[in-house]
Amino acid sequence: MPLPLPPDAPEPLKRGVGIIQEFREFIARGSVIDLAVGVIIGAAFNDIVKTLVDQVIMPPIGLVLSGVDFSHLQWVLKPDNAATKANELVAVQYGALINAAIKFVIVAWAVFLLVKVVNVIRRRDEADPNKAKAAKPPQEVLLTEIRDLLKAQAGKVD
Repeated sequence: MPLPLPPDAPEPLKRGVGIIQEFREFIARGSVIDLAVGVIIGAAFNDIVKTLVDQVIMPPIGLVLSGVDFSHLQWVLKPDNAATKANELVAVQYGALINAAIKFVIVAWAVFLLVKVVNVIRRRDEADPNKAKAAKPPQEVLLTEIRDLLKAQAGKVD
């Protein structure tokens, strides 16, 4: 439904309202809303994976490796000078990279399992011979009946 504008509205206002209208139509599409829901759920899943890696998986691994805390592993390129207030430490924090890689593997595995479940369900639905075929839309049924009636009438006239 277009937004009402007076006929003498300036052109920039008309364009602005047109853009708003187009944006509203874009947002109302199902795929955009599905994407938004997916992003929100993904952000929440990220928090769960972060906690899983940092609090559940990495402590036992660190314990097995003589108490190593991966999140603090780093190669110091320039040490911090204790005599100054400024932080002068320059380090490559490869422990954070290890944690991120483990998080990635967990997320990738979860997505793989999700896609696998969806594929199994799709294959099962496609292979089910008892599944009823989708009914034709009422317009198509009506048009088919009209076509058949016209064919029958044409046959009687001949």
